[in-house]
Amino acid sequence: MTEAVTPPSPFDPPSLPPEKPGGSSGAVTPEDVRDAAVVALAIGVAGLLLGLLWVWLAPRVQYISNGESVFLRNSESEARIASDGTFFLLSVGLGVLSAVGTFLWRRRGGVPLVIGLAVGSGFAALVGWRFGLWLGPSPDLVAAAAKAGKGVPFDAPLQLLAHGALLAWPMTAVLLHLGLTALWSPRDPEPSPLAGWTGYYQAAPADAAAPPEPPRT
Repeated sequence: MTEAVTPPSPFDPPSLPPEKPGGSSGAVTPEDVRDAAVVALAIGVAGLLLGLLWVWLAPRVQYISNGESVFLRNSESEARIASDGTFFLLSVGLGVLSAVGTFLWRRRGGVPLVIGLAVGSGFAALVGWRFGLWLGPSPDLVAAAAKAGKGVPFDAPLQLLAHGALLAWPMTAVLLHLGLTALWSPRDPEPSPLAGWTGYYQAAPADAAAPPEPPRT
């Protein structure tokens, strides 16, 4: 006797497809780590550009010597504040470029990429600051005054009075990149509620569904 087969009900919950090897889509892969390292390295090297632009565009503070002491040529000059503002604006601009470039290179985003962007931007700000100081006028005022001569103005060394400006690049880059990723990064397709259900209903065999005949007397 053939055993009756119960057909699947169309009201049963659909069976989901088995999970693909490799875990969920949010798992960190070696490729993600590699991309984060590339971003951190590339942006860190770009800090040299910040130093060059800062030396080139920052207003100059000038000193003058009377042969015995060194004085500010213009005590009311706001060049020192303007120098900090120049560094800040350059950092914001490079932060925007870093965020947009990283997003266009890897639109899918991810935590490792954001970490690489933050680390690289912070390092780039430090590199730009120290490189600008190195490229700028000598910090030795006595030697600079002796070289310039009595009564001859000479440029003061660059200074970053507001060290908080060092955060402008990483904060701009990370916040803008997160915004771009939230708005325009590709989305993973959501699984259909009927995934795994073919919609085919198979009836039981006729001989298994028919009741047994009563015995004849």
